[in-house]
Amino acid sequence: MTIISKTVIRSAIAGLAGIVLGSSAYAQNISGAGATFPYPVYARWAQAYQQETGTNINYQSIGSGGGIRQIKEKTVTFGASDSPLKPEELEQAGLVQFPMIMGGVVPVVNVPGIQPGQLRLDGPTLANIYLGEITSWDDDAIKALNPDLQLPDLAIAPVYRSDGSGTNFLFTNYLSQVSEDFKEQVGSNTSVQWPTGLGARGNEGVAAQTSQIQGAVGYVEYAYAKQNQMTNAVMKNKDGQWVEPNSETFQAAAASADWSANPGYYVILTDQPGAKSWPITGASFILMHRQPQDPAASQSALRFFHWAYMNGDQMADELDYVPMPDKVVDQVEQTWTTGFAEVNGEAMWTGGQQ
Repeated sequence: MTIISKTVIRSAIAGLAGIVLGSSAYAQNISGAGATFPYPVYARWAQAYQQETGTNINYQSIGSGGGIRQIKEKTVTFGASDSPLKPEELEQAGLVQFPMIMGGVVPVVNVPGIQPGQLRLDGPTLANIYLGEITSWDDDAIKALNPDLQLPDLAIAPVYRSDGSGTNFLFTNYLSQVSEDFKEQVGSNTSVQWPTGLGARGNEGVAAQTSQIQGAVGYVEYAYAKQNQMTNAVMKNKDGQWVEPNSETFQAAAASADWSANPGYYVILTDQPGAKSWPITGASFILMHRQPQDPAASQSALRFFHWAYMNGDQMADELDYVPMPDKVVDQVEQTWTTGFAEVNGEAMWTGGQQ
């Protein structure tokens, strides 16, 4: 773990869920808000970009619902969401959408005697925990998945995201695919009515609550689990294989995604087939206005995203995110050349500009 990443996580846990880097009077400012899922890698990129260019990135990690709301209200230059907007929603709001990074959501637990990677869970069992139908860690359904573990007679305390969240969307989308009961009773969305459990705001809030409550189970973006040394579960995937969360299994889930065939890059990566696929994998998306109020700010934002595509892969790898494939980056940047309104008769993005 690097000093930078430790700082990021400590700041997040302390509730300082935002990035404001650099203060040069001559530096440009780019404002964004939204998903907490990509916050660690956006923070790393923003710091490196500021050091190289002097440009400040002010990204408020407030959840995907907040990011969508703020970009629609035109209070930020870009919004970020882990729940992609459908093409008709983009059209109605006058927005351009593109994927920036991929990663995984992981179940994390606080159970005495259980170490990271020891506990096995499958989708239906996880769904029944969040439906309130499995209430103790020594339930027969959990013991059947973990015959070699000594599971305690300890009440399960489910922890969920209380804010509008793309992490919520990915988690509930997956559980709705593997459990008809969950689909009917809770459904899939950025914000749902949970039948049981304790709510917390942001990945950082869920991570903190899960760490503090004995018997808790939560779900967070992998970087939060890894850097806070949380106890993650392993999951049975669509092919019936047990898989660990890491960049290899996230990449496996993303391998079959056909970005080119989906307008607005509307692609959901949960419950993908493949022996190595992590079942709760997702992408995080950027939202910007086709006709921005401040074209110069939008051009600055595109220069930052281009820089991140070209220079951010190693930093993403170090945090166990999956960078977008080169062919998808090429396609996205082609979208930029035609997707935005012209500025003074010229395209807002002409390709490769810095």
